[in-house]
Amino acid sequence: MRSALLVDLYELTMGEAYLAHGLADRPATFQLFCRSLPPGWGYLVAAGLDDALRYLEELRFTPAELDELAAMGLFGDAFLERLSQLRFTGDARALPEGTVFFPDEPLLEVTAPMLEAQLVESVLLNELHFQTLIATKASRCVEAAAGRLLVDFAPRRTHGGEAALKVARASWLAGFDATSNVLASRRFGIPAAGTMAHSFVECFDGERAAFDAFLATYPSGSTLLIDTYDTLQGARLAVDAARALRGRGGRLGAVRLDSGDLLELSRRVRSVLDEAGLADVTIFASGNLDELSIQRLLADGAPIDGFGLGSRLGVSADAPFVDLVYKLADFDGRPVLKLSAAKATLPAAKQVWRRRDGDRFAGDVIALADERGPSGGIPLLVPVMRAGVRVAADSLPAARERAAGERRALPEAQRLLDAELYPVELSARLAGLRDALTRVHG
Repeated sequence: MRSALLVDLYELTMGEAYLAHGLADRPATFQLFCRSLPPGWGYLVAAGLDDALRYLEELRFTPAELDELAAMGLFGDAFLERLSQLRFTGDARALPEGTVFFPDEPLLEVTAPMLEAQLVESVLLNELHFQTLIATKASRCVEAAAGRLLVDFAPRRTHGGEAALKVARASWLAGFDATSNVLASRRFGIPAAGTMAHSFVECFDGERAAFDAFLATYPSGSTLLIDTYDTLQGARLAVDAARALRGRGGRLGAVRLDSGDLLELSRRVRSVLDEAGLADVTIFASGNLDELSIQRLLADGAPIDGFGLGSRLGVSADAPFVDLVYKLADFDGRPVLKLSAAKATLPAAKQVWRRRDGDRFAGDVIALADERGPSGGIPLLVPVMRAGVRVAADSLPAARERAAGERRALPEAQRLLDAELYPVELSARLAGLRDALTRVHG
């Protein structure tokens, strides 16, 4: 369980004021959405909902946490007593994990007593923001790799151990094939994969001795790291080790490149392997790679069969954040909005409808929750929690399958580089409500 103290202070001070002024129990609807996409990105992949719902289910303040709040001198006895009994009792609708979405479309909608709905803001943003960011980065890598093997190598570069687990889960959801993270493998049922480090090679008098030792321990399908010293010489020694292994009934699976000019080296290593009759031995590459470098390598004809992605995946290096926000849309039955410059919001509970043209997405409509969608449109937001109890239990494999289908349905213009804006429009009723409230408050 997460500590209930994992909140921003203003959520608690507003809670004190809500209670003092009789607002704490009035119903409120908040929506979590992104204002804009990172430069060059054409979509986002919804992820993190499972953790967000678990947090809502488990939310409670312990006596020790209440003592910590009391010691701050900011909160009265009535508020602290209210927190001692607090549980999340609200409803939630959300995009199922793996769903593709676009700016202004709610990823999550929470309706609950105001005190509850406000207190959960920061953790909900934290859970959904990071995993959505990584799932999208990973999805772009899957698109660039065009069916080649992808392995999450990120644990040593993520911002903490918890982040490493979430990266493994989000990248698997988005279509990666395996993770090097053993805990994530066991926890989420993701295949584990690994090769060897340069330190293993350096422990021996020479590369051939290191290769023979590793293959003696793991004789079936192992990967040898061949760039500790001279990459091409390493490839030749790997060939010798592979031939000796074959004579003992084993098989070398792959060689790994982790440095240098991967395009030129992969071509030359492929020639060494093919000339030795080892066409079945694949080439695996790593070293600060992401979707852009993968795309360039493959466009130039690099004979690379798989990629390990660590540093740039685990922190989404080119786009380390998404402008994801959690904003009030309705209070006590009254639709509300903000008109702040460049941060205006849309009022009221909503539904997102998606249209298709054959197998491809053709455009979305954001509408009021109670209105009918366009002809042929599919509603995207589904109930996931009622009265504080989860009502939808999507599995990780189901989310992974959904993400693959959604990626295939994206128009080409949204998939990878220099993506165009996907068509998202407002229904006439929603636009009319926004305009009417703007006239009142403008």
